[in-house]
Amino acid sequence: MKSLTALFAVGMIACMANQAGAVDPDKPLTVPATVTIVAFDQLEAAALALHPGSTLLDTDLDEEYGKYLYQVELEDAHGVEWDIELDALTGQVLKNHQDT
Repeated sequence: MKSLTALFAVGMIACMANQAGAVDPDKPLTVPATVTIVAFDQLEAAALALHPGSTLLDTDLDEEYGKYLYQVELEDAHGVEWDIELDALTGQVLKNHQDT
């Protein structure tokens, strides 16, 4: 019985390691064909409109808890950095705060 339990434990560890290896945070997010997101240029324009004269530093599309989020980092004309998060399905601004 102990060998069966040990074999099960080894199998579970191998399975968890395989699953962990399957997730690559550096890979771009693939959006299912059934999901329609707002065009990236429209999302970027919405973020830039919040801080006129700002420069786009970085963008990222993420999926968190079933929601697609478009994250934008900006630097305004005064050198202040801003973190902006938009709902990628609607374009609604969810977060707009100064990077600290």
